[in-house]
Amino acid sequence: MNAKEIEIAVANYFGTRQNLIVPNVFWGFTGLYYEADLVVVTKAGYAKEIEIKVSRGDLIKDKDKVHNHDCSRFKELYFAIPKLLLKDIEHIPERAGILVCEKKEYEGKYYYGAKLERKAKVNNAEKLTLKQQYELARLGTMRIWNLKKKLVRLAS
Repeated sequence: MNAKEIEIAVANYFGTRQNLIVPNVFWGFTGLYYEADLVVVTKAGYAKEIEIKVSRGDLIKDKDKVHNHDCSRFKELYFAIPKLLLKDIEHIPERAGILVCEKKEYEGKYYYGAKLERKAKVNNAEKLTLKQQYELARLGTMRIWNLKKKLVRLAS
């Protein structure tokens, strides 16, 4: 599975109708030198960070990140991985939950799903303010419009 397929699997798992799910959050929310592959904001206003890993090397290299996935705004941290990386979970921090993602074919169409392998340890993060939630929603909306522009250019 590639990163985009894992994003879809995770969005399906958390539910795009139930939660705000924003990809590639790296400015305006987490601060300098911190990137979250996906941020999930629950109806209750808590944020979860999802780190996506597609290869063993990518998983091992993650330990070199300066921020170490330590942001006080996130209630939980999850690593989303393809099934083939289950053998390498010793490289995932103990505090992180694990979502195992799969791509399945059904009647000629692909379905992307995730299942909980390990629950995340809950941090003492506070609820996001309405301003922080709005900023995340704005970032997500900008991505939608940029994608639509790209699709129109590709179709031209």
